[in-house]
Amino acid sequence: MIRAGESVFVDSGAWIALALQRDPLHARAVDTWDALEAAGARLATSVPVVIETFTFLERNASREAALAWKDGLRDVRRMKTLECPNVALEASWAYFARRDLHRLSAVDATSFVLMTRAKIRVVFTFDHHFSSVGFRIVG
Repeated sequence: MIRAGESVFVDSGAWIALALQRDPLHARAVDTWDALEAAGARLATSVPVVIETFTFLERNASREAALAWKDGLRDVRRMKTLECPNVALEASWAYFARRDLHRLSAVDATSFVLMTRAKIRVVFTFDHHFSSVGFRIVG
């Protein structure tokens, strides 16, 4: 599944499934998270993903759940949050020209660019768009 010390990007869907026990993908997300930790994966996420996840949790669970998730990010070992410079945002718009990426979100398109720039090829997600552009999905 995952090689020891491999870099893995964590997408919003994975964060949400981990945070919400009622999420239908929660158990699967926890199993994947445990496997990533056991492998010593180097984790990354991004500013857009953090904002998207926080907003979803605040709107669909509670502000307290969103704040608890945000505070918990500090405790995640071996994780960095990738910044999103304007050049990455501009590069992300090119993905919207692809007809095979129906219903693509701007956050996902930006994630593709940030992952490529950071040389991360593996993503913890439940979103098929990532495999459509060549990333390996775990989750």
